[in-house]
Parts: sequence; structure tokens; C-alpha cells
Amino acid sequence: MDEHIYKTYIDETLLPYFFCPGCGHGVISDHLKKALVKLQLDPHKVVIVTDIGCSGLTDKYFTTNSFHGLHGRSITYATGLKLANPEVKVIVLMGDGGCGIGGHHLINAARRNIGVTVIVFNNFNYGMTGGEHSVTTPLGGITSSTPLGSLEQPMDICQTALVNGATFVARTTMFEKTMPLLLADAIQHDGFALVDIWELCSAYYAPNNRINKRQLEDILSQLKMPTGLLHLAERPEYSRAYRASVASLAGQPAMPAHGIVPKYTSSLDSRLELVIAGAAGKKINSAAALLCRGAVLSGLYATQRNDYPVTVKSGHSISEVILSPDEIGYTGITRPQMMIVLFREGLLRLQAQISALLPSDILMIHQDLLPVQTKARILPLDFRQLGSQGNRQESWAVMALAAALARFEIYPLEAFKDAVSVRSEFAQENIAAIEAGMGLLT
Repeated sequence: MDEHIYKTYIDETLLPYFFCPGCGHGVISDHLKKALVKLQLDPHKVVIVTDIGCSGLTDKYFTTNSFHGLHGRSITYATGLKLANPEVKVIVLMGDGGCGIGGHHLINAARRNIGVTVIVFNNFNYGMTGGEHSVTTPLGGITSSTPLGSLEQPMDICQTALVNGATFVARTTMFEKTMPLLLADAIQHDGFALVDIWELCSAYYAPNNRINKRQLEDILSQLKMPTGLLHLAERPEYSRAYRASVASLAGQPAMPAHGIVPKYTSSLDSRLELVIAGAAGKKINSAAALLCRGAVLSGLYATQRNDYPVTVKSGHSISEVILSPDEIGYTGITRPQMMIVLFREGLLRLQAQISALLPSDILMIHQDLLPVQTKARILPLDFRQLGSQGNRQESWAVMALAAALARFEIYPLEAFKDAVSVRSEFAQENIAAIEAGMGLLT
């Protein structure tokens, strides 16, 4: 026999349990202790995870590792712990309240088959906060929030876990003497295990509904909810499968790296902060990215930061670009030396910044958006002079950037043409836009 035999996993100096008389939480805790004693697990390799609620008071009694977190989130913490160390036994103790709040986490843990054991202290109400109804409150159940009886169909925790792929599903009651054996099997199971334990809340639900052991069992019978082991299956356990997948990719790049080797030379000798503003769907951000690529091809450092609403396809679209011969430590733009404004959506977004420009700054703006309040030097952009080419609004950003490069010689136009050729399907139209835009400011 192993010399290291554990007779108890409970800190008996903390007993009796801090639960209401008749509450099932203490009974379940005792049965869990017996299950751990039966398994003789190393307490250092066991983690009990709890969240808010009366069930969250249980972890302090156990001499294992423990983790206490936010209401309904215990399964997420357990998932992280199991992924970090698949050899650790992770046991989640949560109430029906936490199960309802964290229902999505329950579903995801079941479908992944992450190797944690979830024990639900199911007493049909929020016992810690005043006896409000929960997702498992039986139809017609009297609670502080449903004084005339609950109108909601209760959640079947076992079926929820089962249909989402749980490989061990069981249901029992606080009165079942064989519960330690069931809990031991659940803890030993190699995959996601759920045990739904029906119990009595002696403070609220039981007295408000005049329910006792026999009536609890009658409800199970009426609902045709059997007890015991309901489902057992084998499927790869997620934490080890994930590690194996990661190990198989060791030494392989997640995606091939495509370094940009400078081919051109830029005369830019100081940091240039540039903003290009327009409307969603007009390739503002794409054009700015090509500008940055051309800068890198010219031996410069480049950063890009985009601003657009959650709607993506409507509203403003703005790109902040920094080009510099030196490394860029801070990517924020405090005051741009150059602004390119092509559409009203961008103008409305940047009115304050445009007003703050100095006489030494440049504002390139679509002439239909004039006049504007600014001290900057204004360079109107008249795309109509380009004929039919100027009607392509999606090309205006590339045209405007080509005009800026041609006028101010930030870096060679050939580098910009090289940059736009990276996407072969758009290369021809972008090069045509560059050639058209070169003459916009001449």
C-alpha cells in the first residue's frame, strides 16, 4: 500500500460547514470528500474551482488547490487550468444560478470535451441573494421573484450537456448514498463530466414550496428525469489533443513570412505624419497600406493606424500613417504635417484637426469639399480633369497619394508602383490610377 494515504481532504478545523441547517451543500461536500478519499488523489494535483453563490463557499473547506472567480465563469477558469496542465484534476463546484449565467461556457466545455468535472449544486433558486428564480426553477415554482409561480420551462442541465457532446452525464439527489461512487467515476473520467445534483434550499425554495425528499423525487418522476449515470462515451480529451496538435506544429511557422527588402532610396530625412480620410468602401485603408509598403521598399519605417465605425461599409474611413527614416517608437499622430481629405464623411470626422493645422502644413482636399476653416496650405484635388479615370471613386485614394509622392518626392513613385503590384488582380488598375494621379497637382 502507498505510504501516502489521504484520510480526509477537508480541513476539519473549519467545520461545521457555514450553511443553513438542512442545506444540501454540506451533504454534497461530504460526498465529494469521500470520492477524493476513495481515489487517493494527490491534493497538490487537484484544483477545485468555484464562483459566486452559496456553492462558492465550499472551496475553503478542501485541502486541495482552489480558485474562486466571478459568477458563472467557473468553467472558463477550469478550462484554462486544464489547458495549462492536463495532468491536474479540475473540479468545478457551481450552483444552478452560475450554470444559467455561464450556460454558454457549459456548452463550449461539453462540445470540446475538455477534461473537467462539473458538479452542479442544483437547488432551483439563487439562495445567496434572496431566493430568486433560476434557470432550473420548476414550472410553477414559488420564489421571491416569481411569487405567483414560475412561468418558465426549466433548463435540463443534463440534456444541455449531453446534446452538446459531454461524454459523462449523470443526475442524482442529495439523498443518494452512492453519490461518492458516482462522483469518483466522474472525476476519473477522461473528458468532460457533468453531475447534476438536486438538493433542497432550506432557507428559501424548500419552505416556500413545501418540498421535502419525497416530493423532490416525485418531481423527478413527473418530469421523467432519471437519475444515475445517463450517458458515457469516449472521445479525445481536448487539453491533450490540443497539446498534441501544437506539438506537431513545433518548428513550423504558422504562416510563411514575407519580408520586404528595400529596393529604392528615399530623400525623406525626418518623420512625416500623414492622414488620409474618406468614406467606407472607397479603399482608403487599402491605399494607405500600399503607401506604407512602398515606404518600406524605399528603406523607410512605416506604421498605419485605421479608424472606422463598427458598420464597416458605411460612415468614415481614416488612416493615420507615419513614415520615417528612423525607427518609430510611438505610432500615435499628434499633429499631421499632411492631410488628404477625399469624402465628406472623413471631413466631418476631422474638422477639429483640420482647423488646428498650421500654415506650414499641407491639406490636399477634394475641391467639392471647399471651403474649410484652416490655416494650412490648401491644394485642391479636381478628379474631373482626369476624364473617365477620375470617375472611379475607389481609385481616388491611390491617385491622391500618387499626387503627393510626385509633388513632394517623399519616396520614388516606382516604389509605389512596385507596392501596388503585390496584389496581381488589382495591379493594373492601381498602376493606371498612379499614372493618372501623378498630374493632379501639376
